Amino acid sequence: MKRIESYDWEQVGRELDDQGNAVLERLLSADDCRHLAGLYPDEHRFRSRIVMTRHGFGQGEYQYFRYPLPDLVESLRTELYAYLAPIANQWNEAMGSEARYPATLTEFLQRCRAAGQGLPTPLLLRYETGDYNCLHQDLYGEEVFPLQMAVLLSEPGSDFSGGEFVMTEQRPRMQSRVEVVPLRQGDAVVFAVHHRPVAGTRGHYRVRLRHGVSRIRSGSRYTLGIMFHDAS
Repeated sequence: MKRIESYDWEQVGRELDDQGNAVLERLLSADDCRHLAGLYPDEHRFRSRIVMTRHGFGQGEYQYFRYPLPDLVESLRTELYAYLAPIANQWNEAMGSEARYPATLTEFLQRCRAAGQGLPTPLLLRYETGDYNCLHQDLYGEEVFPLQMAVLLSEPGSDFSGGEFVMTEQRPRMQSRVEVVPLRQGDAVVFAVHHRPVAGTRGHYRVRLRHGVSRIRSGSRYTLGIMFHDAS
């Protein structure tokens, strides 16, 4: 996608290093957003549906796509991985991890399948008035790619109110830091799945992150979530 190529990926990397998240403004058009949100009622496109209250995850629901993924989702996942893999490798090196990620998503998914992780993880989330998503991490097995993405498919102030994307960061022996990431329709936020490196006086140390969505005050909010590792 030409839109992906147009971003300043050095700046994206700096924002991820500094904050643990970076916003890709207007990654998707309004038409693309409406198209993806409109897939939600088509149960044949999904492998499973999760009602969040049943599991203590919050309130709302989401559905995992089945393979083959919709073309737009497949394209986003494949092309973004190529830009994020070098950042992920730098993070692991800084945190003292020996794990390294191959240059292409195809190679990484082969590694996931070898570890028994073959279920697709891209998903659509739907929130209605009063719904919310508790702070969590999207970990599905031994193989974990340390970055993921969420794309807001609805328009704040028009389709819904409230429902801010929220992250917390827990540094050793410190209280948690909270960040609210403002998004418009079509904006994507790339963020850390569970850990990221932070430079300290004695080198890098790792901090723990969680993400969630605050309460929807009115309307409906749809989100596309893309993880690059598959599930067991």
